[in-house]
Amino acid sequence: MKHNTAEVAALAPDYLGFIFYDKSPRNYELNEIPELPSEIKKVGVFVNAELDFILEKIQQFGFEVIQLHGSESPEYCAELKTRHAELVSASHPNLGMTVQNAVEVWKVFSIKDTFDFSILEDYEAVVDKFLFDTKGKEKGGNGYTFDWKVLKSYLSQKLFILSGGIGLAEISSVKEFLQLNLPLYAIDVNSKFELEPGLKNIEELKNLVSALKKNN
Repeated sequence: MKHNTAEVAALAPDYLGFIFYDKSPRNYELNEIPELPSEIKKVGVFVNAELDFILEKIQQFGFEVIQLHGSESPEYCAELKTRHAELVSASHPNLGMTVQNAVEVWKVFSIKDTFDFSILEDYEAVVDKFLFDTKGKEKGGNGYTFDWKVLKSYLSQKLFILSGGIGLAEISSVKEFLQLNLPLYAIDVNSKFELEPGLKNIEELKNLVSALKKNN
């Protein structure tokens, strides 16, 4: 599978995601990630993976964020953070655990027409952010949006990422969504900006950056 990670990084996104899920056409199979500017945070994306596998990839690639896209429980999320903290402590006994070396955990929830937000309550204390994606046949990358009006019922103050089929045609809707004063932290884009799985359309991404900056 082709990648143009360095070209995408040149556009200075806040985050770059790398998928580790063998059923995904975007599964990352390389043994290294091109060197990225320190301002760009690397996100490892997993689906119901063994904790040892995730911890191994954090160590190998230096992920600062872990995005959990499966049916991971609150207990699973808590154990991931605890075990990562233990590994950091064992490797750097004099360092101590700080915000700088703690891994963030983002838990993904898929939405179509409705969503029971009470499900989030048990995750509040053990994840750093929520990500809302479109419920579809695949675990992400379905290429279409869900009904964002559902998020009007989101009562938490925890920051969230909006994902699912966002392309250039959706940017005006994103800007309208911002007027709701919900704790939207970022938007996640993927399939609408691909030439093929894993290979991004750089010109379209440049247009995205311009569109987001316009009238802001």
